[in-house]
Amino acid sequence: MEEDKNMSFLGHLEELRWRLVRIAIAVLVLGIVLWFFQTWIMDNLFLSMKNPDFITFQLMCKYFGICVHEIPVKMQSMTMTGQFSYALMMSALGGVVLAFPFIFYQIWSFVKPGLKKKEKTISKGIVFYVSILFFIGISFGYFVVAPLCVQFFGSYQITKELKNIFTISSYMSMILSTIFYSGLLFLLPVISYLFTKLGVLSSAFLRKYRKHSIIGILILSALITPPDLISQVIVGIPILILYETGIFVSARVEKKLKIQQQSS
Repeated sequence: MEEDKNMSFLGHLEELRWRLVRIAIAVLVLGIVLWFFQTWIMDNLFLSMKNPDFITFQLMCKYFGICVHEIPVKMQSMTMTGQFSYALMMSALGGVVLAFPFIFYQIWSFVKPGLKKKEKTISKGIVFYVSILFFIGISFGYFVVAPLCVQFFGSYQITKELKNIFTISSYMSMILSTIFYSGLLFLLPVISYLFTKLGVLSSAFLRKYRKHSIIGILILSALITPPDLISQVIVGIPILILYETGIFVSARVEKKLKIQQQSS
């Protein structure tokens, strides 16, 4: 009997290993594809953020009257392997982002058999919703948060005697981390749904700490945007909407659970 349990455990490890292998292959293939387009990606997707004609700055100028005329930034690589390392990291992280639905599907497929029937039911369609929200968050980070960070930190000078000459590592680290964390932040409604279904979270709890959350959102917006009200509002409103969506989702789940309990 103990041998069967050990075999079962080893079987789970073997399944996990093969799922990780599939994930690695998917990321590797997509990363290799991105590697061949590294120059275009760097010029048109990342370095373009320091140009006044970037789409975000054009829209801000057209609709909010906040026009960016120049971002006095120069780029350089300070180490022998600097450019190669960040081309490699850009391709690898890009592979992870593009393969995210597949990665999450593999992880979920490994976890799902160990869940109870109720837990499987409440998480139906989770791969689709998580993937959609993640890519919306990635888009928000790329088109809103990251350009505002580049504009603020690129234009800020203590004195005209100091020039902003950034290393490629600091520039890319800020952009890539900002975009990726924005993608994770947008998973809040799904987390609210699952945790409410499992009884860990409630809409009352989220409402109770709404004021605290608003203060936190304002502080977060102030930290990652230029010190002007419009930029903070542009970033803060979507985050606040996400929080309110989490409350709405949690309340809807509680209502359905209450109806199910009454009918049973």
